[in-house]
Amino acid sequence: QVQLVESGGGLVQAGGSLRLSCAASGRTFSTYAMGWFRQAPGKEREFVAAISRSGANTHYADSVKGRFTISRDNAKNTVYLQMNSLKPEDTAVYYCAASIASFNFVYITPERYDYWGQGTQVTVSS
Repeated sequence: QVQLVESGGGLVQAGGSLRLSCAASGRTFSTYAMGWFRQAPGKEREFVAAISRSGANTHYADSVKGRFTISRDNAKNTVYLQMNSLKPEDTAVYYCAASIASFNFVYITPERYDYWGQGTQVTVSS
């Protein structure tokens, strides 16, 4: 089992940047594919970005492509989400998630993930 703790959320003006971190417990972090999802009030949870076990493969939602970057440091048991050029529509609670993965796949549906963090609020003002 793995526990996930997100940090780095906050209030930022449109056009600004934030870097989210997700620290994982346990010694098998490198066996998990990781993902970031977000949920805005009144909306369903949506996929943001995903990264494979080794970090070799990544995938982004069209809405964040070119603005957000997902990365991981397996030595530090941490996955990151660098968010640039933030827009008010990026306002949401951001969750990281871990999936017991085969090979270097990435996963974009929440049902594929086994563990979730508690979320961190990101608010972008216009």
